[in-house]
Amino acid sequence: MKVSCDIKRLINAGIILAGIFSFRNTTAAPCPCDIYEAAGTPCVSAHSTVRALYEAYDGPLYQIRRTSDKATKDIGLLSPGGYVNMAEQESFLDGKTGTISIIYDQSPNKNDLPKAPPSLWQKDGGTESKTSEGKHKVNGYNVNGIYVTGYSTNVGYRNVTAKGLAINDEPEAMYMVVDGKRYSDQCCFNYGNVGKTGTDEGNATMECIYWGSDITWGGKGDGSGPWIAADLENGVYKGDRGGWQSQSLYWPDSKSIIASYATAMLKGYSGNRYVLKGGDAQSGKLTTMWDGARPRTYSPMKKQGQIVLGTGGDGSNGGTGTFFEGCITKGVPSDDVDEAIQENIVAAGYGNATTSLLHRSSRAVPSGAIFKVRYHATPGAMILSYTLSTTRSVTVTVFDQQGRQTATITKGRISAGRHEARWETNGIASGAYVVKLDVDGRAGWAGRITVGK
Repeated sequence: MKVSCDIKRLINAGIILAGIFSFRNTTAAPCPCDIYEAAGTPCVSAHSTVRALYEAYDGPLYQIRRTSDKATKDIGLLSPGGYVNMAEQESFLDGKTGTISIIYDQSPNKNDLPKAPPSLWQKDGGTESKTSEGKHKVNGYNVNGIYVTGYSTNVGYRNVTAKGLAINDEPEAMYMVVDGKRYSDQCCFNYGNVGKTGTDEGNATMECIYWGSDITWGGKGDGSGPWIAADLENGVYKGDRGGWQSQSLYWPDSKSIIASYATAMLKGYSGNRYVLKGGDAQSGKLTTMWDGARPRTYSPMKKQGQIVLGTGGDGSNGGTGTFFEGCITKGVPSDDVDEAIQENIVAAGYGNATTSLLHRSSRAVPSGAIFKVRYHATPGAMILSYTLSTTRSVTVTVFDQQGRQTATITKGRISAGRHEARWETNGIASGAYVVKLDVDGRAGWAGRITVGK
C-alpha cells in the first residue's frame, strides 16, 4: 500500500448520501528532506519512527531489540516514501517485550542514533525506549514514538561520530514533532547538535530544540507552557537572556503550545541571530516565538556537530516527551520553506485514526499548469469540473480504500478551458473512494468521497 508523502493537505470529505459528493482542493509537495534539498539547505540527519522523510527512501526506520533473547530486527516501510510497517515489529516480537535500539538516519550521512554512551548525568549511558510505550496513530497506522520520562526511564540516544552537521558558527536549522501532552519542567528533552564528550563543554557548544515548561534555565513564556526553547548549553533560552536561576525573566512572544501534537523548530544563523518557531502539528501555521540575538557570550557559536535525542548535552535526563520525527539541515531555509515543512507535517496525519489518501505521485504539478477544480452532484454520478489554463495531459482516476484503481474517468490530451469528468456510481459498492486528477503525469488534485446508497 502506498501513502503519499507528497500531499500537503489531505482530504477530509463530507458524508455522501443519495449521490451527493463533497470535495476540497489540495496541492502537492514532496517529503520534508526533499523540500529542504530543493531549497539548498539539505538534511544532514533525518530521524523518524513514523514515516519516510525522503520520497525515495526505502530503508529501515529503526531497529528493535527483543528483550527475551536480545535478538534485533530492522523495521521498514509499507512502501518507498511511506509509513512504518508495524506488522514487521508485531510479528518479530510476537507478544513479547522489546525496545527501540537504533533510530536510523535517512540522510546520506547515515548518522544513526543508538542509545547514548556514558555522560555526566547518565553514568551508565542511556537506555532504549520501550516498544510498549509511545503508541499512537498516524494517518490510520499504528506507530511507536521515542518515549522519554524524566529521571525514571533514563532514555537517551546519541551519535558521537556524526558527520556533515554544522560546526562552530556555521548555519543550520532543525525541527521535531512531539506529543503535545507529554512534557516536564526539567532539563532537558532535546533534539539537535551537541558535542562528543557528554559533559558541559561550555556556552555556545550546542544548539538543540528543547520542549517543555522549564523556567529555571531561561525564564517563563506566555501562559504555563509547554514552550519551545533553544538549549545552547548552560541555558534553555527563549530569548537573549537566561541561564541558571532565570525564573524572573518573562518572554511574552514565547507562546504555550496547546495541542495534541506539536511542531518545534529552531534556525541558527551564522552571526548573532537565531529563531524559534512552533505550532500545532495537526493544523495551522507556525508561530515565531523569537527572532533576534543570541544571549551574551553565545556569539560566535562553537557547535560541535554531534547529535542527541532525549537529553541535554551533558546527558541531563529530567526532560519528558515523545519524539516522532526530526531533521537537521546544513544552512538556514527561508520562512516559506518552514511553512512548507509545517504543511507537510500536518498532511502526515498525526493522531488520525483512519487513512486519508492511498495513492501517491512522485512530483507536484508544474507551476505553468494552473487549474481549478469544482464538482457537480447528480443522482447516480459524480461530475468533476476542472479548468485548464493551457493544453495539458490529464488523467482522472478513482481508487478504493485499499488503494486499488477502480476507474479511469479521463485520460488524454485536454485543451485549455473548462471540462467535465463523469463517474457513474450506479452499481458501485458503498464506501470511501479517492478521486485523483493528474496533470502531465504529476499529482495535481485529490479528493476523498464516500458513496452512499
